[in-house]
Amino acid sequence: MSATVADFVLGRLREWGVEHVFGYPGDGINGLLAAWGRADNEPQFVQARHEEMAAFEAVGYAKFSGRVGVCAATSGPGAVHLLNGLYDAKLDHVPVVALVGQTSRSAIGGSYQQEIDLGSLFKDCCHQFVETASVPEQFPNLIDRAIRVAMATSSPTCVIIPSDLQEAAYAPPGHEFKMVPSSTGTSWSVAHPDEVGLARAADILNAGQRVAILVGQGARGAAAQVAEVADILGAGVAKALLGKDVLADDLPFVTGSIGLLGSRPSYEMMMGCDTLLTVGSNFPYTQFLPGLDQARAIQIDRDGTFIGLRYPYEVNLVADAALALKELIPRLQRKEDRSWRDSIEQNVADWWATMGRQAHLDSGLEATVNPQRLFWELSEQLPDNAIVASDSGSAANWYARHLRFRAGMRGSLSGTLATMGPGVPYVIGAKFAHPERPAIALVGDGAMQMNGMAELLTVARYWREWSDPRLVIAVLHNNDLNQVTWEMRAMEGAPKFIESQALPDMSYAGFAASIGLRAVEVTAPDQIAGAWRQALAADRPTVLDVHTDPNVPPIPPHATLDQMVSTARAVMHGDADSMEIIKTGLRQKLAEIIPGRS
Repeated sequence: MSATVADFVLGRLREWGVEHVFGYPGDGINGLLAAWGRADNEPQFVQARHEEMAAFEAVGYAKFSGRVGVCAATSGPGAVHLLNGLYDAKLDHVPVVALVGQTSRSAIGGSYQQEIDLGSLFKDCCHQFVETASVPEQFPNLIDRAIRVAMATSSPTCVIIPSDLQEAAYAPPGHEFKMVPSSTGTSWSVAHPDEVGLARAADILNAGQRVAILVGQGARGAAAQVAEVADILGAGVAKALLGKDVLADDLPFVTGSIGLLGSRPSYEMMMGCDTLLTVGSNFPYTQFLPGLDQARAIQIDRDGTFIGLRYPYEVNLVADAALALKELIPRLQRKEDRSWRDSIEQNVADWWATMGRQAHLDSGLEATVNPQRLFWELSEQLPDNAIVASDSGSAANWYARHLRFRAGMRGSLSGTLATMGPGVPYVIGAKFAHPERPAIALVGDGAMQMNGMAELLTVARYWREWSDPRLVIAVLHNNDLNQVTWEMRAMEGAPKFIESQALPDMSYAGFAASIGLRAVEVTAPDQIAGAWRQALAADRPTVLDVHTDPNVPPIPPHATLDQMVSTARAVMHGDADSMEIIKTGLRQKLAEIIPGRS
């Protein structure tokens, strides 16, 4: 039997080193599925419960491996379902390739069943490369370009393959006019910094008296250089959320996250600095950066299309972060006055002491725990090689502020799209990328009900393939869409609207146990540490069903007066939880401003 186009596509993926494809079946990709059967499931088809989850799993795989993630879906509704995950890849700059089915070529344009203009559908999210195949001779070029463009641009790409073409006999491009042969493999270059730009950057940094550094995910391979620059310049280092794992939080000059979910030391450093060095970050919230006429600034980023966007930088160096900093270091002069650095380190020490006090406050509601304590206790027990994913919502607040990473740990979340639902599929993708590493998802009950529970079935199906079976999903069980509830209070001055915010109660531990996973229910603070120990020593994936207090405010320590007034107005005018909010908020504030107060 001659090889089909689908056979060739899977073979080409194998040549590129693709080991897993996350997907869901449908008749629009029957030809590919049949080819998978003939190929003994190589690369492995990992069946998600929904195409959106397949895309998120590919994103998680790519984020935590540095390799391209691949997902597959059928035509029509299956293709539509991929979009949210692919937009997550686009906005967080992650290389993902989508293989999508389409109706037969003879039916295209005939308003046939499940026919959608897929080129238009994917044009925005996969704008770097989206193409529909029409003849066998377009392969291998389409697969090669999709992978190469995804890797070169750190973005999602898409190849659309009509169903009848998948089953057609493969014919390679010939050595003739209008044929496009192709090849696999790429040796990627490293962008070197411009000498003139380096000199200008060094002059600005040497002239500064109060230097602040902001790092993002683009600095992940430059941790040692960032730390050395910070030491020479007497600077502190703040981290954008996607760069939370770039530098360890046990370094005394690391101020933690920046932004709405950020720390007080990061905010105070930005408000007090006279010089800013941004490395590998496209942090979008200008209001958390120094005043526009406050600081002289330099940015280093490997992507020239995203540099110089957020602040009036004097120097924009398009270069690899590690290489640029390595060449910058000999040009820098050590700051002899360490008072700025000393003040930053004192602020950081005070901040962590405050976080500890707030985390150890008891919940105001019976049979619930303070959610901050869950994250604080996890910091104490995280394995050295742990991979952590947070979902969006209030979980992201506590992930940003309370979770402390050490060197070698990895963490991520949906940073720019900030979509609900990626927490569980991210760690599934991570486990296929690194089956030898423990993985942890921190997920609100809203995201869990939206899609996380169904994806536990995927965990139950595949976990025995992982050399380290530890995968922990901690559910913040508060029966409230908590982040939006607090945003309504702070930004709209509106009390909690129960009809939209309250969630139906259920047992997440019970569901997990029913499908063969470990399950631990937590209803008291003295159970938290033991629950983490049990989950991180388990012989299979574990769900922690943690009943948390929804009245612990995730409002940042640098909240504006208007936000605090709006929250107070909402609480005092009809909020069902007003008394508990007032008591909890006062106790949290006392723990912040009175050292030793609990």
